[in-house]
Parts: sequence; structure tokens; C-alpha cells
Amino acid sequence: MNVETQDAGGASRGARLLVVEDDPSLQVMMRYNLEKLGYAVDVASDGAAALNAVSAARPDLVLLDWMLPGGMSGLDVCRRLRALPGDNAIPVIMLTARSEETDAISGLENGADDYLTKPCSIATLDARIKAMLRRMNVTYDELRFEDIVLDPTKHRVERSGRKIQLGPTEYRLLEFFMRRPGRVFSREDILKAIWGENIHVEIRTVDVHIRRLRREINAPGEADLIRTVRSAGYALDNTPD
Repeated sequence: MNVETQDAGGASRGARLLVVEDDPSLQVMMRYNLEKLGYAVDVASDGAAALNAVSAARPDLVLLDWMLPGGMSGLDVCRRLRALPGDNAIPVIMLTARSEETDAISGLENGADDYLTKPCSIATLDARIKAMLRRMNVTYDELRFEDIVLDPTKHRVERSGRKIQLGPTEYRLLEFFMRRPGRVFSREDILKAIWGENIHVEIRTVDVHIRRLRREINAPGEADLIRTVRSAGYALDNTPD
């Protein structure tokens, strides 16, 4: 996919998007530009990974490339999404270089809610996303766990009324955990969710950022709500070790 980058402006929106794109460089570029606009972005490189991502954490909207590797096209993914119980309402925008009217009709008939021909600007993509989410009446409530509050719209974190300044990676980590409290994630799970499937990052990088997150959110005397699960990974919960 060839997306032309530009700053479309606008306030943070807080919606969680799933970008299904097999080209690593385009995946990185789309994630960067959409996060810059205030969206939370998960990525998948093929149809199977996309379905797994939806199962793990339901997105507000899916940006789905037509041509995908692994024997499952974007149309196949769209059909399978529509067949999942309770997931018919997830809006899907199909992204493709196929510009024929028959292709657009095929995409829409297979469950896509909108169809965007590439190359397209980030401003155009942002406008389509906003319009789709308005139609779906998607809201972005604050996330709360114990005394931690995360506001996805304002990109703000507080604990016991204390404002916490987090770096981009630590913010994504905290939001990832707060959307899935109590669930244990392996380092590999976290690596894929935060950095993407096609980014070559050392597995111990996860530990480094977990330490940074703990340092920022835990004041003296406060409970450490990020639990290390021996030989398994990490979880956000209040279970005593």
C-alpha cells in the first residue's frame, strides 16, 4: 500500500484501530501517522493474525488491505469477521490499489463498510475513519483500574489524582494492560502488540519498558499493579505475589 504521509491535524481521538497490512515499511508508516493523530493502533500482517488480534482485543475499526499473504485475502478476512458472533458491528474500511467499480462493489458486498483506493493521503484516511466512527456512535470512555485512570481521548494518565507523564511506548503498554486487566501476556504477546509483528526488537526490550512503566506509575508506598508471572509474562492485576 502506498499511503502519502502528511499531517492532517486534529485532536486525539482515542479509538483503537487494527491495521492489516503485510508490507512492514507501510505498516510502520501507517501506525506512526495514525498514532500521531491520536488513535491507538494494533497491527497484523496477514489474515490469520488479523482474526487473532480481533479475538484478543476488539478494535473500534479495521483498516484492511485487499491483498494479503498466507492464502487469506482481505475479502476472506472481512467475510470471517462478519461471521463471528457479536462482531458484525466492527466497521471495516477496505484499502486497495484495485480501482475498478466492480472491485469496490465486491468489497462492499463481502462486508466492508467503506472502500478507499490507494494511494491516499493520511488526511483522507483520517476523514473516512472519523465519518465511520461517527456513524457507529463509538465513544472512548476513561479506562480505570484500582486507582489508575487513563483517558484515551486526552492521552492523560493519573494515579490517585497524581498526573503521570509517560513516554509513547510506556503509554501504549499501560493502555494495552488496562484494556485487558487480569490477563497474563507473554513477552512475545506484548512485543507483537506494542511493536508489531515485523519489527525486529530484542525480547528483553519488553522487560526494560516494563521497568520504566513501573518506575513512573508507582510512587513510594503504592502497590505495584503490574505483576510478573514467573515463566509466563506480565499482567495488570492486584493479586498479591
